[in-house]
Amino acid sequence: MRHATPLRGIFLVTWLFDANVDKQGGAYATGVLVLICSAAIAVTIAARKAGQRRWSVAFGLIAAVFLYTTVVNIIERPDGVKIGACFIAGIILVSLLSRLGRAFELRVTQVELDGTAERFIRDIAQGVPRYIANEPDRRDVPEYCEKIEQIHEDNDLTGTEDFVFVEVTVTDPSEFEAGLTVRGELLHGRYRVLTVESSSVPNALAALLLHARDLTSTRPHIYFEWTEGNPFANFLRFFLFGQGEIAPVTREVLREAEPDRELRPRVHVG
Repeated sequence: MRHATPLRGIFLVTWLFDANVDKQGGAYATGVLVLICSAAIAVTIAARKAGQRRWSVAFGLIAAVFLYTTVVNIIERPDGVKIGACFIAGIILVSLLSRLGRAFELRVTQVELDGTAERFIRDIAQGVPRYIANEPDRRDVPEYCEKIEQIHEDNDLTGTEDFVFVEVTVTDPSEFEAGLTVRGELLHGRYRVLTVESSSVPNALAALLLHARDLTSTRPHIYFEWTEGNPFANFLRFFLFGQGEIAPVTREVLREAEPDRELRPRVHVG
């Protein structure tokens, strides 16, 4: 099994170049020239940033010569570009498949609450712990008031329920695994808000709910509204940028993380 990948690479090269040594030589030359060009350009940039004018000019001329040589070689022997494009496409495809396969995994290593956040979570656990996922906008009184009214209407609630808002800001979508720091804020003297920064909104919400469940031994409920727009486009936004189709993805992350339905935090969407 350890030799499977190298053998596939050998068969790919043989198929692309018809087992022709001369064609493979062109690919090798292209690879070496591209590597040298990259190094020449890098030292040129470094010398310019260091204020070394003479070295910048010298390295720039060398880089120009190698760039010219690389372009001529590619035009005369395009086989190197062909094999390079195949390997790049293969790497991108494997990376996308890997990310897709792990998109619904709980990728939060730990959850840390500040004092205010922990107090909010413990206070709301005295009854049925209810959280509202909110995308922060103006963060003024009408925004939170309208959100609560909408949740009441969409879910046929009585109007006496107690809520805590959860707001997630996406930082770096490419960061796959990290800890979660949750901060509590009391806005306008009445709205309790938990703020989180994470690479993925659904992952952050799922991790927070599971942590709140374990902390208070209660089963939290979270309320969403459906995301407007095409479902496929929204999933693509989540896949690439960590936000988009939040409600169903949060539910799926929770399902993967907690197989027992009776212990799993409940997700409501209206």
